Amino acid sequence: MPTAKPTAATLLANRAKVVAVATKAFTRIAAAWNLKNDQAAELAGVSARTWARMKAGEWTGDLSQDQTLRLSAIAGLYKGLRLYFSDALADRWVQLSNSGSPFAGKAPIEHMRDGGLPAILATRNYVDALRGGV
Repeated sequence: MPTAKPTAATLLANRAKVVAVATKAFTRIAAAWNLKNDQAAELAGVSARTWARMKAGEWTGDLSQDQTLRLSAIAGLYKGLRLYFSDALADRWVQLSNSGSPFAGKAPIEHMRDGGLPAILATRNYVDALRGGV
């Protein structure tokens, strides 16, 4: 028996839940990494005002595909760092100068801010490769 297609209302409700969870997770990651407001806003791809509302739990907007990918990659990076390093080092790692190939002596946070989504994905891939021994 074929399954009924979800209605537009169901899809919107599910999307709203995904956005709320992603936003809450990112605000917790930003706090754990001790990000400044401008750093967090740039990583998320949002304005400073939107970030302030997200951080306060007062934002009810939607995320673009780019923003959704950013938050997803950052959550994966956070998890990868926690699996590879101690919690204390994992939380500091993004702020530390790094001689790894994608960073050229810069802190990963600066690399990700400068390069946007491609740099965020490259940073996540770098940590995943460390964990996998590649």
